[in-house]
Amino acid sequence: MSDSPTVPTGVQVARYDIAQPLPDDVLDAEALVVWGNGDRQLSDAARRLTRLRWVQTLAAGPDAVLAAGFAPEVTITSGRGLHDGPVAEHTLALLLAAARRLPECVRAQDEHRWAHELGGMQAFRPGMEFRSLAGARVLIWGFGSIAARLAPLLTALGAEVQGVARTAGTRHGYPVISTFDLPDALPRADVLVSLLPATPQNSRVLDRAVFDLLPNHAFVVNVGRGSVLDEEALLSAVRDGLIAGAALDVFDTEPLPAGSPLWAEPRILLTPHAAGGRPLGAGELVSENLVAFLAGSELKNVVARG
Repeated sequence: MSDSPTVPTGVQVARYDIAQPLPDDVLDAEALVVWGNGDRQLSDAARRLTRLRWVQTLAAGPDAVLAAGFAPEVTITSGRGLHDGPVAEHTLALLLAAARRLPECVRAQDEHRWAHELGGMQAFRPGMEFRSLAGARVLIWGFGSIAARLAPLLTALGAEVQGVARTAGTRHGYPVISTFDLPDALPRADVLVSLLPATPQNSRVLDRAVFDLLPNHAFVVNVGRGSVLDEEALLSAVRDGLIAGAALDVFDTEPLPAGSPLWAEPRILLTPHAAGGRPLGAGELVSENLVAFLAGSELKNVVARG
């Protein structure tokens, strides 16, 4: 945890190793805080913590905890909001790297080659290529708290931001269209950013049909969950010139297997699920929810009510 919670008098706290099964002397715990726990460890905790009443995950997406098999009477709360700043920063870094062709520059540096095609005098052709956030049309699919943090950063750099969510409207001062209107918006986008959570409905929604509708100069950036992206379709779309490239921080299988063809594709930038690795304000959230839990009051970020 990035910061420690304040624990009320009388509450016993036990630290545990997330890489190991829970020790026998903590099996009477009524609350469990998880961060970085593997699926096997979570399933073990769900089976053996028979007095458990509340699980607090520090992850923004609670999918792993929800799938672990905790009893229906266990309340589950997420770390929504803890990763807004770090993920927004990382997404901005990926967007700027794509626009300024930094992966190509690094490859040229490795070759000790002065990349004339990337430097010097260049034409500015908004709407025909993605080389700057100034004037770029950025479509953010999954317009929650992270998007609310990211959108003003993009606006400050001159981008035109539009959100996509299940229902249309205005969120955090930005226009948001529904997924039904997505086919009309994709052909006008210079960048498609996915902040979608892992849900059955979102499984591989970033597919060939989406890439077919994007202009061939567009980039795809995925910092949500790997399961929402059809990686094979993306690779094919990049190689076929349907889109200009992609920047990915999350993958269907993590760590990404060494044999994945994504590694070798020069127009795809990869980072190792690095966007949200620092839950800022975790101690404060746990402390606030612990007080509410002890008082029988409403907890923050409830995703499953026991």
